[in-house]
Amino acid sequence: MRAITFDIESVSDSAVRGHVDIHEQELTVVGIHDSASGEYSSYTKEELPRLWPILEHADLLIGFNSNTFDIPLLNRYYPGDLLHLRSLDLLTEVQKVLGRRVRLQSLAEATLGHGKSGTGLEAVEWWREGKYDLVRKYCIEDVRLTRELYEYALAHGVLKYKDLRDIRDIKIDTSLWNHVPATGPAMTHTLPL
Repeated sequence: MRAITFDIESVSDSAVRGHVDIHEQELTVVGIHDSASGEYSSYTKEELPRLWPILEHADLLIGFNSNTFDIPLLNRYYPGDLLHLRSLDLLTEVQKVLGRRVRLQSLAEATLGHGKSGTGLEAVEWWREGKYDLVRKYCIEDVRLTRELYEYALAHGVLKYKDLRDIRDIKIDTSLWNHVPATGPAMTHTLPL
Protein backbone atom coordinates (compact mmCIF):
# COMPACT_ATOMS: atom_id res chain seq x y z
CA MET A 1 0.00 0.00 0.00
CA ARG A 2 1.35 3.40 -0.98
CA ALA A 3 0.57 6.02 1.66
CA ILE A 4 1.32 9.72 1.33
CA THR A 5 1.55 11.58 4.63
CA PHE A 6 1.21 15.30 4.02
CA ASP A 7 0.80 18.76 5.48
CA ILE A 8 0.12 22.19 4.01
CA GLU A 9 1.31 25.64 4.99
CA SER A 10 -0.64 28.68 3.87
CA VAL A 11 -0.90 32.43 4.30
CA SER A 12 -3.89 34.70 4.72
CA ASP A 13 -4.84 37.87 6.51
CA SER A 14 -7.85 36.03 7.97
CA ALA A 15 -5.57 33.95 10.23
CA VAL A 16 -4.29 37.17 11.77
CA ARG A 17 -7.85 38.26 12.57
CA GLY A 18 -8.33 35.18 14.76
CA HIS A 19 -10.08 32.72 12.49
CA VAL A 20 -9.11 30.70 9.45
CA ASP A 21 -11.28 30.98 6.37
CA ILE A 22 -10.14 28.30 3.93
CA HIS A 23 -11.36 30.37 0.99
CA GLU A 24 -9.00 33.19 1.93
CA GLN A 25 -5.98 30.90 2.33
CA GLU A 26 -3.18 30.88 -0.22
CA LEU A 27 -1.11 27.71 -0.34
CA THR A 28 2.63 28.23 0.21
CA VAL A 29 4.12 24.73 0.72
CA VAL A 30 2.97 21.11 0.67
CA GLY A 31 5.22 18.66 2.48
CA ILE A 32 4.92 14.91 1.96
CA HIS A 33 6.34 11.56 3.00
CA ASP A 34 6.00 8.87 0.33
CA SER A 35 5.89 5.36 1.80
CA ALA A 36 6.95 3.91 -1.57
CA SER A 37 10.33 5.67 -1.47
CA GLY A 38 10.56 6.51 2.24
CA GLU A 39 11.52 10.06 1.25
CA TYR A 40 10.29 13.45 2.39
CA SER A 41 9.83 16.25 -0.13
CA SER A 42 8.09 19.61 -0.43
CA TYR A 43 6.37 21.58 -3.18
CA THR A 44 5.50 25.23 -3.60
CA LYS A 45 2.41 26.29 -5.52
CA GLU A 46 4.46 26.54 -8.71
CA GLU A 47 5.81 22.99 -8.20
CA LEU A 48 2.40 21.33 -7.71
CA PRO A 49 2.33 19.71 -11.19
CA ARG A 50 5.15 17.43 -9.92
CA LEU A 51 3.02 16.45 -6.89
CA TRP A 52 -0.17 15.45 -8.71
CA PRO A 53 1.11 12.13 -10.17
CA ILE A 54 2.38 11.11 -6.71
CA LEU A 55 -1.02 11.72 -5.16
CA GLU A 56 -2.80 9.99 -8.03
CA HIS A 57 -0.82 6.81 -7.40
CA ALA A 58 -1.47 6.81 -3.64
CA ASP A 59 -3.74 4.33 -1.90
CA LEU A 60 -4.11 6.59 1.14
CA LEU A 61 -3.53 10.23 2.12
CA ILE A 62 -2.61 10.66 5.80
CA GLY A 63 -2.82 14.04 7.50
CA PHE A 64 -3.75 15.96 10.61
CA ASN A 65 -6.86 18.16 10.29
CA SER A 66 -6.54 17.24 6.63
CA ASN A 67 -10.17 16.45 5.84
CA THR A 68 -11.37 19.90 6.82
CA PHE A 69 -8.34 22.02 5.90
CA ASP A 70 -5.50 20.50 3.87
CA ILE A 71 -7.49 18.47 1.32
CA PRO A 72 -10.09 21.19 0.59
CA LEU A 73 -7.34 23.80 0.24
CA LEU A 74 -5.16 21.60 -1.97
CA ASN A 75 -8.22 20.65 -4.02
CA ARG A 76 -8.54 24.30 -5.10
CA TYR A 77 -5.27 23.88 -7.04
CA TYR A 78 -5.79 20.33 -8.33
CA PRO A 79 -7.31 19.94 -11.81
CA GLY A 80 -9.49 17.02 -10.63
CA ASP A 81 -11.08 16.14 -7.31
CA LEU A 82 -8.88 14.90 -4.44
CA LEU A 83 -11.99 14.02 -2.45
CA HIS A 84 -12.08 10.77 -4.45
CA LEU A 85 -8.83 9.65 -2.83
CA ARG A 86 -9.08 7.63 0.38
CA SER A 87 -7.85 9.68 3.33
CA LEU A 88 -7.08 9.25 7.01
CA ASP A 89 -7.26 12.33 9.21
CA LEU A 90 -5.60 11.61 12.57
CA LEU A 91 -7.41 14.54 14.19
CA THR A 92 -10.75 13.03 13.13
CA GLU A 93 -9.71 9.67 14.59
CA VAL A 94 -8.84 11.31 17.92
CA GLN A 95 -12.02 13.39 17.89
CA LYS A 96 -14.15 10.25 17.38
CA VAL A 97 -12.81 8.83 20.63
CA LEU A 98 -12.48 11.95 22.81
CA GLY A 99 -15.34 13.99 21.42
CA ARG A 100 -13.03 16.99 21.09
CA ARG A 101 -10.02 18.20 19.17
CA VAL A 102 -6.42 17.86 20.42
CA ARG A 103 -3.52 19.82 18.97
CA LEU A 104 -0.76 18.06 17.04
CA GLN A 105 1.75 19.52 19.51
CA SER A 106 -0.06 17.91 22.47
CA LEU A 107 -0.27 14.50 20.78
CA ALA A 108 3.35 14.58 19.65
CA GLU A 109 4.76 15.61 23.03
CA ALA A 110 2.74 13.02 24.97
CA THR A 111 3.09 10.18 22.45
CA LEU A 112 6.53 10.73 20.95
CA GLY A 113 8.30 12.77 23.61
CA HIS A 114 8.97 15.70 21.28
CA GLY A 115 6.88 18.33 19.54
CA LYS A 116 6.74 20.78 16.68
CA SER A 117 9.64 22.98 15.62
CA GLY A 118 7.51 26.13 15.42
CA THR A 119 3.98 27.38 14.91
CA GLY A 120 1.78 28.04 11.91
CA LEU A 121 1.87 31.78 12.64
CA GLU A 122 5.68 31.69 12.62
CA ALA A 123 5.57 29.89 9.26
CA VAL A 124 3.35 32.69 7.88
CA GLU A 125 5.86 35.30 9.03
CA TRP A 126 8.81 33.32 7.64
CA TRP A 127 7.05 33.10 4.27
CA ARG A 128 6.34 36.82 4.22
CA GLU A 129 10.00 37.49 5.10
CA GLY A 130 11.15 35.33 2.18
CA LYS A 131 12.48 32.52 4.41
CA TYR A 132 11.03 29.86 2.13
CA ASP A 133 13.50 27.12 3.08
CA LEU A 134 12.55 27.58 6.73
CA VAL A 135 8.85 27.12 5.86
CA ARG A 136 9.67 23.98 3.85
CA LYS A 137 11.64 22.58 6.80
CA TYR A 138 8.85 23.40 9.26
CA CYS A 139 6.24 21.76 7.00
CA ILE A 140 8.37 18.60 6.60
CA GLU A 141 8.75 18.42 10.40
CA ASP A 142 4.94 18.47 10.77
CA VAL A 143 4.74 15.68 8.17
CA ARG A 144 7.37 13.72 10.11
CA LEU A 145 5.37 14.10 13.37
CA THR A 146 2.14 13.05 11.64
CA ARG A 147 3.90 10.03 10.13
CA GLU A 148 5.40 9.04 13.49
CA LEU A 149 1.99 9.34 15.20
CA TYR A 150 0.40 7.20 12.47
CA GLU A 151 3.09 4.52 12.89
CA TYR A 152 2.82 4.65 16.69
CA ALA A 153 -0.95 4.18 16.55
CA LEU A 154 -0.56 1.23 14.18
CA ALA A 155 1.99 -0.43 16.45
CA HIS A 156 0.29 0.28 19.82
CA GLY A 157 -3.40 0.97 19.11
CA VAL A 158 -3.20 4.22 21.07
CA LEU A 159 -2.09 7.82 20.89
CA LYS A 160 -1.41 9.88 24.00
CA TYR A 161 -2.25 13.40 25.10
CA LYS A 162 -1.68 15.49 28.21
CA ASP A 163 -4.85 16.21 30.18
CA LEU A 164 -3.96 18.81 32.81
CA ARG A 165 -1.09 17.00 34.54
CA ASP A 166 -1.68 13.41 33.44
CA ILE A 167 -0.80 11.72 30.18
CA ARG A 168 -3.79 9.74 28.95
CA ASP A 169 -4.24 7.11 26.26
CA ILE A 170 -6.62 7.48 23.34
CA LYS A 171 -7.55 4.02 22.08
CA ILE A 172 -7.53 4.15 18.29
CA ASP A 173 -9.09 1.51 16.03
CA THR A 174 -6.50 1.07 13.28
CA SER A 175 -7.91 -2.18 11.88
CA LEU A 176 -8.90 -0.66 8.53
CA TRP A 177 -6.11 1.88 8.12
CA ASN A 178 -3.93 -0.26 5.87
CA HIS A 179 -6.77 -2.04 4.13
CA VAL A 180 -6.70 -1.42 0.38
CA PRO A 181 -10.13 -1.90 -1.23
CA ALA A 182 -10.22 -4.72 -3.78
CA THR A 183 -11.01 -2.16 -6.47
CA GLY A 184 -7.78 -0.28 -5.70
CA PRO A 185 -7.60 3.44 -5.09
CA ALA A 186 -10.82 5.35 -5.61
CA MET A 187 -9.02 8.17 -7.38
CA THR A 188 -10.24 9.40 -10.73
CA HIS A 189 -7.03 10.13 -12.59
CA THR A 190 -7.27 13.39 -14.43
CA LEU A 191 -3.69 13.94 -15.51
CA PRO A 192 -1.84 12.15 -18.30
CA LEU A 193 0.21 9.40 -16.69
